[in-house]
Amino acid sequence: MTDATVSLESKKEFLGHPRGLVICFLTEMWERFSYYGMRALLIFYLTQHFLFSDEIAAGIYGAYISLVYITPVIGGIVADRYLGPAKAVVLGAILLVAGHMGMAIEGSQAVEVMVQGETFVQRDPFYLQVFYLSLALIIMGVGFLKANISTMVGSLYERTDPRRDGAFTLFYMGINLGSFFGAIVCGFLLQYYGFSFGFGAAGIGMLFGLLVFLRGQHYFGDLAKPKYPELLTQQVLPGINREWLIYGLTLIGVLVCWQLMQHRAVVGGLLGASLVVMTMAVVTYAFTKCEPHDRNRMLVCLVLMSYQIIFWSLFEQTGSSLNLMTDRNVDREILGLTIPAAAFQSVNAFFIITLAPLFNMMWLYLARRGWEPSTPMKFALSLIQLGLGFLFLVYGASLASDPTQVAVIWIVMLYLLHTTGELCISPVGLSMTTKLSVPRVVGMMMGCWFLASAAGNYVSGTIAAMTGSDTVGGEVADPAAALASYMEVYSTAGWYSIGAGVAAILLVPLLKHFMHGIK
Repeated sequence: MTDATVSLESKKEFLGHPRGLVICFLTEMWERFSYYGMRALLIFYLTQHFLFSDEIAAGIYGAYISLVYITPVIGGIVADRYLGPAKAVVLGAILLVAGHMGMAIEGSQAVEVMVQGETFVQRDPFYLQVFYLSLALIIMGVGFLKANISTMVGSLYERTDPRRDGAFTLFYMGINLGSFFGAIVCGFLLQYYGFSFGFGAAGIGMLFGLLVFLRGQHYFGDLAKPKYPELLTQQVLPGINREWLIYGLTLIGVLVCWQLMQHRAVVGGLLGASLVVMTMAVVTYAFTKCEPHDRNRMLVCLVLMSYQIIFWSLFEQTGSSLNLMTDRNVDREILGLTIPAAAFQSVNAFFIITLAPLFNMMWLYLARRGWEPSTPMKFALSLIQLGLGFLFLVYGASLASDPTQVAVIWIVMLYLLHTTGELCISPVGLSMTTKLSVPRVVGMMMGCWFLASAAGNYVSGTIAAMTGSDTVGGEVADPAAALASYMEVYSTAGWYSIGAGVAAILLVPLLKHFMHGIK
């Protein structure tokens, strides 16, 4: 294919959008199928297969999902400077396939043994290491794929293109379409066939995503290629050029993540240090390399990113404490069928799929009339809706006649409000990052966006640990006490989130001023 043909291919459109958006949509859909399908099972794998306590399982879960959002910083920088988005996405997809397939190696079930009156858990050390290594491969894979597939969406549009927010909303639908089917397929496979089948399905889904991207990457033309391809062919070590060195360092990164998953306290320190370093780097760049308007926009971008720490620390209870609560304290029988708790992870995705087009039309309708809320206002509204979701669940639990069970409608209501909040921050935030960032460092700024998400995800593990209950053989010992503990934490979380949202509304005029016309 000639350069001229590639250029024409990159300009072809589908339903008013570049065809490259379709490839991003499908690649991310399958990647999210694998990621969320596995994530729906993870907390149960930890508590029911390896028999970790709720507190330790929440810590492992929080460390894992925070690392998943730290590594895009590395992936974004490496793609910006050397690999280019396409090579980075392919590398990430290969690592993800390997990691998800590794998760399918289930191994022997942990057992509780009594020794001199004390209970100990015996776990097979080999399969436990396979588990940690598989998580490490997924962590590094997401690092290279996640930031760069989002960057590729932004690169298809000019900064002022009115289709931009709509494109990211459609892209976000692809994410959640994969999440919806991943949780359902993997959840039911877990219930009827076991963990290895559920995790194996996630791996097959990621393989489909890799094949889709390989077949369609020509639609991006030069947008996805390395900016300076000559750097990749430079010899940096005897017999090794820079590209192969990057691949070798990536494998070392996998080994580092493998160890970090076993030393989770280090993850918190690493995350804190990363936040400080990245914030200082962005501020320094803004003041030394940018003209005043771009400088102010990048600083506003940092402020808005900080809202994510609050949002995701509470929202990400979904995969940990809310997942366990659904299993233990929600009446899951619907029309005579008991729905697997893991399958409820699809409820959020279902609402995204159904509501995202409506939100897209609503933003366009309001924009035409000059009524569309600014990005800072959308972020503030997301925090308020998040808090209301928790308070609805607490209210529903107070109405229950059975102190161990909550009606399923209340967990669905929580997911509905959390979804509307998510639609006000996540797709809008991805678009905001590409609009407010200087084009030369948009990959790094997208990495910062995911780093802020990582901070929230790490804190989510700490919050989930507060809801922990005593278990025997992976089953909760006192369901009524467990439900009371969940509701106490969720009530505090709800009011805290609403208070933060109100404070964010007060900052809206100031932030809008320094965005200099970008909404």
